[in-house]
Amino acid sequence: MRYAENPLLSYTFEVPFDAIRAEHVEPAVDTLLARARARLRELRESTGPRTYANTLGVLDAATEELEHAMAVVGHLEAASTTPALREAYNAVQPKVSEFYAGISLDGELYRALKEFSQTGEAKALDPARARFLKQTLEDFRRNGAELDAEQKARVEKISVELSRLTTQYSQNLLDATNAFEVVIDDESRLAGLPPSAIESARENAAAHGVTGFRFTLQQPSYVAVLTYADDSALREQLYRAFNTRATVAPYDNRPLIADILRLRREKSEILGFANFADLNLEDRMAKTGARAQQFVSQLRESTRSFFEQENAQLTEFKAELEGNEPGRVVATDQALSPWDVSYYAEKLRKARYDFDEEALRPYFSVDGVLEGMFTLVSRIYGVRTERRTNVPTYHPDVRYYSVLDESGQEIGAFYADLYPREDKRGGAWMGDFITGLPGGHHHKHLGVMCANASPPIGGKPALLTHQDVETLFHEFGHLLHHLLGRAQVRSLAGTRVAWDFVELPSMIMENFCWERSVLDFFARHYETHLPIPDALLEKLQRTRTFRAANMQMRQLGLASVDLSLHIDYDPQRDGDVIAYARAIAQQHTPAGLPADFAMIAGFGHLFSSPVGYAAGYYSYKWAEVLEADAFSRFVDAGVLSREVGAAFQASVLSRGNEEDPMELYKNFMGREPSPAALLRRAGLVEPAAAQS
Repeated sequence: MRYAENPLLSYTFEVPFDAIRAEHVEPAVDTLLARARARLRELRESTGPRTYANTLGVLDAATEELEHAMAVVGHLEAASTTPALREAYNAVQPKVSEFYAGISLDGELYRALKEFSQTGEAKALDPARARFLKQTLEDFRRNGAELDAEQKARVEKISVELSRLTTQYSQNLLDATNAFEVVIDDESRLAGLPPSAIESARENAAAHGVTGFRFTLQQPSYVAVLTYADDSALREQLYRAFNTRATVAPYDNRPLIADILRLRREKSEILGFANFADLNLEDRMAKTGARAQQFVSQLRESTRSFFEQENAQLTEFKAELEGNEPGRVVATDQALSPWDVSYYAEKLRKARYDFDEEALRPYFSVDGVLEGMFTLVSRIYGVRTERRTNVPTYHPDVRYYSVLDESGQEIGAFYADLYPREDKRGGAWMGDFITGLPGGHHHKHLGVMCANASPPIGGKPALLTHQDVETLFHEFGHLLHHLLGRAQVRSLAGTRVAWDFVELPSMIMENFCWERSVLDFFARHYETHLPIPDALLEKLQRTRTFRAANMQMRQLGLASVDLSLHIDYDPQRDGDVIAYARAIAQQHTPAGLPADFAMIAGFGHLFSSPVGYAAGYYSYKWAEVLEADAFSRFVDAGVLSREVGAAFQASVLSRGNEEDPMELYKNFMGREPSPAALLRRAGLVEPAAAQS
């Protein structure tokens, strides 16, 4: 296959999505692997004096084209997969994993880097490049460069096997999710559901050639049923299906989980670490698994009493609705089933605050939300976003935007893929395709943001929930971290930061969705164009602390499951991994979990990639402490302060990993973070403490 015939080899700024086919994947990856190996061979065999250019410079650039191609292929496999593409991706993934695992195990590369570290040039490097040298040497050591040949071979084999197993896990989860449907022909069973959910289910059924109303495990469909459907049996059916996904052949993830955990532990022990968490967190802010567990435990203790109060209130509310005597104490696990919690919580929220989240949908058309988001970042960061329609994409729903600085120069671009499809995995995520560098092959950044928000229905524009809006702002925060990067070293650029720091730019964006001054940019009724009425906005803002302890305990429960699996779990002592995880989750859940509850079989954050959020799910809460604290500076300056935006951009968004993340944080705030702002915002402090 000639170079020009394979679009994955073009490495143009705008990805030729309209030309990429499954048959391009393996030849392209084989070619790019060969090129990368050749560049590393030159580094290894160089006989001249060791310099930054012929060591770290080569190492930083050697894999650039391969990373780009794999990012594109991996994204397509996640967002627009086909059987042929999946087969091609599965064919190349082990080769690529083996290649990357081999880099840090290469003794000659390690020797060359250590030789350079002793030179005068190395000792005089600027701070960013000096950090790159230090971190690279630590990465080689941590990943096995000092092991003997037999140990290196085993680590390399484990890395390849982990890549295969986690890819299979991800594909099983997607297939199991898509395999489930409930088609209802009796419309009376849909009582309680908002009209938007009913119309969406009707259109979904028609699109699949069936009559009636089709419900799936895709987030918009699943959440609507669990939150609003009066039919308890329907809620139970979807709840059980969702929490037992990928536990039945041919999509059974349970044996894969056991194998993944075993291999992660074995790899960690070979590399000299007590467990996978210690291996994974050494270069993160928490540093050790024990420190991460301590952080989670401290937050749990600050939350537990509020959690118990909330659950008692919900139990009593349910009893009152059912005609029982007010004030009667009933054990939570007897009074509530897990498929009842969201349903009765929504009814309690309506009763307490006279607030229906569906009343906000008309004010959040997707185009309005995006334009408002772009207006916000223009105000606080000075960048302009423009949609372009002459760029090829991989699906008609996908949009393309250019990002320009204050001088009008394009600094980057991104794709936006917002709606669910059956060939697309669930959740929301951001990815980077190109990291631009001054003087590099590319000087602009290219990324992508994905969501699974409520799609257009019934001839209306896509109307979002407030939670959908928060999700879009969150993922755009990650994109800004990438697009506004000014790092001089590719490996330290953009979102290539400590995993427990990477959520700061994304989470801080969510705060703006609650501010009237920001909502006025975009929250307009799609028919009348009027802003959200003050009374409705006040109701929304009052709900921000509603069941905040439950939301926090849910996140802490997921983090506890994750850390326990990667630190404490011993299959010989603790038995079945599903039951082990369920017992931990139960401690953080307001209702008794079913015996077949198997959430971790669908916990893609932990098991859909060799590392991902494994031993790192606590990062969401860690970063939430950072962002709640940091956003207080925006609030103190009036939320839309260009001065504070410029400071955050200069201290955090533009710097990537050029400096220790705690130092970057202190550069912005002038001090270390405190959890007090998070607890106050969530209402998880006693009244006297809240006033102090």
